Amino acid sequence: MSSLNETTLHELALSLVPKIGPAVFRSILAYAGDAQGFLNISKGKASKISRISNKVVEIRNQFEKNLPLADKILNDCLKKDIQVSTFSSIDYPLRFKGIDDFPLVIYKKGTCDLNPARSIGIVGTRSCTEYGRAVTKKIIEELTPYQPTIISGLAYGIDIDAHRAALQNGLPTIAFMGSSVDNIYPAIHKSTAKEMCQFGGLASEYAPGTTMHPSNFPQRNRLIAGMSDALIVVEAAIKGGALITAEIAYGYNKEVFAVPGNLQSQHSEGCNKLISKMKASIYTGIKDIEEALSWSKENPNESQFSKEKNWSMLPVEDQHILKLIKEKQSIEIDQLAMLTEISLPILASKLLNLEFEGMIRSLPGKRYSLI
Repeated sequence: MSSLNETTLHELALSLVPKIGPAVFRSILAYAGDAQGFLNISKGKASKISRISNKVVEIRNQFEKNLPLADKILNDCLKKDIQVSTFSSIDYPLRFKGIDDFPLVIYKKGTCDLNPARSIGIVGTRSCTEYGRAVTKKIIEELTPYQPTIISGLAYGIDIDAHRAALQNGLPTIAFMGSSVDNIYPAIHKSTAKEMCQFGGLASEYAPGTTMHPSNFPQRNRLIAGMSDALIVVEAAIKGGALITAEIAYGYNKEVFAVPGNLQSQHSEGCNKLISKMKASIYTGIKDIEEALSWSKENPNESQFSKEKNWSMLPVEDQHILKLIKEKQSIEIDQLAMLTEISLPILASKLLNLEFEGMIRSLPGKRYSLI
């Protein structure tokens, strides 16, 4: 098995340990260097990892027990043409590394780029009006010259209209799902999902074979919010998934817009509430997006996440690390520790922070390169 597959296998197995959430996962990688390293370090060293000091043996035993299951999942994905991205994968979404509750693993199907240069989330009520459908179509048409990827959730109403309008206008579109990518919900949208896989795709944090469950949708909603540079709520009731997604996006400091609506329409109550509570700006047209995100109509050639960062604002040690990585193009952590004279645990923590900031990426073999 290649080192790349080994990394994916071990990170997937670690993600399957009960109660291993983002904070614990990040602490383990920061201290041990990678998931496999967590199995190899001594119990004494492992017990120094914050958040798990009294559960090291239990977690490591479960981690090892999960390796066959993780291998089975990966083989199942291979058979079903499902791609798997774990935290250290080159194609793991960089936007997710900027949120505290990032998914430990993403399963995807199709041709979708999970690191698009531009992305817009469009959500709304399942029981939308004809006005909502018309507005969704108009928004997509106006977005087309800017070439963003359209993000939504494949649900009835505004979601599916956004996906279909994107396809009609030649824009890639990605659906984040509350089930696995091989279990389309609702089933009536299978034909659209199939078409999306040719020019976009489906994504989920749930392993193949996972059926839809209502508790999955709030988790799914945070992925829509996290992947979007800006979120537009077209129509929303006073309660529902669209409003939850908007609240999450607001908490992530994303640009949130809401289409104002009829004060007597329940389909617009949620949008009007977001605007009145100043958790969303009024959406009046494409100029709102253009100004908020400083977009031009030129087709972007590179992701905003891959542009050179302003290193001068970073601590001197971090600047030195980045300069060494730039000089070497890619470098192993051991060599970096030797050149910087920074201890491995502290260096691993610094590298993980730089990775979360979208400045570097981890490669197989404990190597790092600039983005």
